[in-house]
Amino acid sequence: MARKVAAGTDDRAIDEPEVRAPCRSRVPVEEDGDMVEQSMWMRKVAADPGHSAWYVERIRGMARAGDDLAGEARMVDAMVPRGARVLDAGCGPGRVGSALAAAGHEVVGVDVDPELIAAAEHDHPGPRWLVGDLAELDLPARGVTEPFDVIVCAGNVLPFLAPSTRGAVLRRFREHLAPQGRVAVGFGAGRGYGFDEFFADAAESGLAVELKLSTWDLRPLAADSEFLVALLSRG
Repeated sequence: MARKVAAGTDDRAIDEPEVRAPCRSRVPVEEDGDMVEQSMWMRKVAADPGHSAWYVERIRGMARAGDDLAGEARMVDAMVPRGARVLDAGCGPGRVGSALAAAGHEVVGVDVDPELIAAAEHDHPGPRWLVGDLAELDLPARGVTEPFDVIVCAGNVLPFLAPSTRGAVLRRFREHLAPQGRVAVGFGAGRGYGFDEFFADAAESGLAVELKLSTWDLRPLAADSEFLVALLSRG
């Protein structure tokens, strides 16, 4: 029997119980002449070079076991018409984006980790998988000129961002949305990025909160919820 993964958990939540900003020095990357803090995921990979390969095999193993890994994709699929343009932001090895492509959508996936993108290309041919830092997201410069009907950012991607880039990432999301497009994000509590802090960053980035949930299967958000799923639109 297939195991249903909990509706509030997803991709990078599976094996990362908690994310805290490390005390060691931050490694920057360059954006338009400015220095942008390296993501916490890539700092983790730098500290443990085998982590990405381990993570890919973990997801593959869950798929082989028949685990239900498409909960986020089902929700996003219900939000848009068939053939919608979908950006899987922080796509990892392609778990969510591939399910949306199989449902008939035009999918572009972006992730900062080249090894995860290589796995997505190998396991899920069809969507366009791109290596890139979400803080530097500029898809028109890479030939992807049409805006997106929905951007999905699952798998605790937001807490894995460098804290100083969170606002920039949300602004980049807004810039890549179609006028009536929406952003669906999900991440857990206790990962160094409070829900209220996220809502403040979203508002400052020009994104309006349309709906607050505690799971990808539409359960309402409560004061003690351990997971947040939020739908955002252009403010």
